[in-house]
Amino acid sequence: MINYYKILSFLVGVFLLSETAFAQNADITRLDLATCIEVALENNLTLKRSETNLALSEAALLQSQGQRIPSISAGGSTGYRWGRSINPVTNLFETNRIGNINVSANSNVTLFAGRQITNSINQAKTDIQVNQLNVKATENNISLNVINLFINVIFSKEQLNIAKTQLRTTKEQLEVTSKRVEAGALPYASKLDLEAQNATNELEVINAENNLRIAKLNLLQAMQLPFVDEMDVIAPDLDPNQIAMTNENVDEIFQISAEILPQIKAAELSVISAEYGVRAAKGAFLPTLGASANLFSNYIDRTLPGVDRPTFITQIENNLSQAANLQLSIPIFSNFRNKSGLQRAKLQMRLSEINEFETRNQLRQDIESAYTTANAARLSYRASLTRVASLEEAFRIAQQRFDAGAINSVDYQVAQNNLFNAQADLINSKYNYIFRVKVLDFYLGNPLSL
Repeated sequence: MINYYKILSFLVGVFLLSETAFAQNADITRLDLATCIEVALENNLTLKRSETNLALSEAALLQSQGQRIPSISAGGSTGYRWGRSINPVTNLFETNRIGNINVSANSNVTLFAGRQITNSINQAKTDIQVNQLNVKATENNISLNVINLFINVIFSKEQLNIAKTQLRTTKEQLEVTSKRVEAGALPYASKLDLEAQNATNELEVINAENNLRIAKLNLLQAMQLPFVDEMDVIAPDLDPNQIAMTNENVDEIFQISAEILPQIKAAELSVISAEYGVRAAKGAFLPTLGASANLFSNYIDRTLPGVDRPTFITQIENNLSQAANLQLSIPIFSNFRNKSGLQRAKLQMRLSEINEFETRNQLRQDIESAYTTANAARLSYRASLTRVASLEEAFRIAQQRFDAGAINSVDYQVAQNNLFNAQADLINSKYNYIFRVKVLDFYLGNPLSL
């Protein structure tokens, strides 16, 4: 008896081992963007579902094409009859057991069906193109998502570095202040203020570490890999000053992307596929012409009195009969099947048209959002550069004045917090700008890379 539990356990074990093997071979402690995208594409279930839908549409095309060629079937039967029945040899009623073997072969072909077969084939071919484009669109979406998650990891690492730098600066100042308090040069309240600030900075480091962990987790989940604490990414040299935003406006970007993006082409082809579906549904109202051929023979274990029983082959040859027929079927009333089928086909076409409009509209909205966000991030980045430079100088002066006793610890902390908040905003606008520019480049047909 087959032990399905053991088989399932074996398969699960193989799967886990394969993931572990990948983690070892790919050096998960130093993942670059290309590797992350490659693994995500290989493991993503949505992409596998799209590829399966493509295979299903190919099978549907094979079935549609098969309707053009004749079908052939063969069969046979054997049995016995008891009681009063006609002897096929003597054609007389007898009360005997009669054994028989029947063999037959049939072939049928449709000659004309209102072009339903032709339109079904064209629809199936179009559906294959649609699903091929859907696979490509899914790959693009996965790649964009991985790039965003990859950038989030880099961003979180820099945020953690800022938090650690802030904590280190506070600790250094706390040590100096503690000594000056002990010497009586500063009031004890200054030490308490810096101790509170130090505790706040420690909490910010903990939050930044947690945000980095979450960013790594999100990236690994997108790659369908288990979380590993040692996971890290190789950050490329990202200089916003070397990444220029496109000169095209929203309308120009939309016109270009509408010509090249697979989801737009897929939506357009879905309408064409639905049109073939309507034509095929209309064909159901037309007459259908078909042809068939039939072969039949049998063997009986009874013979005429005094006559030797013919062999099996001889009887089969002697009893062989052939038939050929033409069938014409004219639909008069089909219990509204044809009418409802045509209605469904027209509604499906309407849904496809709505989907095409929605896809185009969504693309325009995405481009508008990306363009607006990229432009805002660019301006924010430039402003943040100036702000950080000014606050760095302000903090340098504040630190000198604090060391000289010219300002209290509260004013010092305000200057410090203003600087580190500005640095965090700079990092945020930097990576937001980089990602949005890459999204716009994607809409223009440029390769997805950092």
